[in-house]
Amino acid sequence: MSQPNTVTVKILDKDYQVACPREQEAELVVSAKYLDKQMRSIRETGKVIGLERIAVMAALNISYELLQASDHGDAGRAAADTSAVDGINRKLDDALYKLRQLEIG
Repeated sequence: MSQPNTVTVKILDKDYQVACPREQEAELVVSAKYLDKQMRSIRETGKVIGLERIAVMAALNISYELLQASDHGDAGRAAADTSAVDGINRKLDDALYKLRQLEIG
């Protein structure tokens, strides 16, 4: 059995290793850069403190953008994007959980 492809992405100056099929690696990197940009923007406002809260706010903003795109007649693409975002969100949740475990230990 082949080893899973692991991609390292940097979000808010922290490295996260994410399992990802090779054919989706470029999309994952672009998504991580977009998430990093969104999280940095939220952090710079100074109104939200803590990595987990910043991540939740970024997820809410990105979800809103996705819903707005689907409301403008792009429902088919939005459904596919939602599936991809759901997968990335699961990977991010997993990475954040592991980060919390490292911080506790």
